[in-house]
Amino acid sequence: MKKLVISIVLVNLLAACASEKPKETSAAPGSSSAAKSAAASSASSPATAGDPLNDPASILAKRSVYYPFDVATVQDADKPAVQAHAKYLSGHANRKVRLEGNCDERGSNEYNLALGQRRADGVKKMLELGGAKTSQTESVSYGEEKPKASAHNEAAWAQNRRTDLMYAK
Repeated sequence: MKKLVISIVLVNLLAACASEKPKETSAAPGSSSAAKSAAASSASSPATAGDPLNDPASILAKRSVYYPFDVATVQDADKPAVQAHAKYLSGHANRKVRLEGNCDERGSNEYNLALGQRRADGVKKMLELGGAKTSQTESVSYGEEKPKASAHNEAAWAQNRRTDLMYAK
């Protein structure tokens, strides 16, 4: 039995190591370094594109973090968006965000308020670890009181298990 468990763990470790990282794209051969630097500066300059927070094509347009049932940990699929918001906040010290933790209707009011708070606090911690200042973030819980979907099924509940990032005007 012990050998079986060890074998399974080793197989999982090997499988995790086998995944490839995405390769970076490079400019076409023969393109000048001046053209490369001009393209890079125009892509990263928020002054030319306006506030990236208002760009619907930006990752910053994603303002909700979703969770499985009874989980308060940010899932891998949502981590890039939270990290992008952290980077945005670290570069825009005048911006503030309220993190609103929400739950589906299952569970008691007290439990859902506590779970919603853990969800909001988890996103807050990720933002602060990514460079946002504590003074820029506030976390609150609405428990089950502010559902996105009103049906009583898994599809609706999945929409309601979330933390919303609400930027102050």
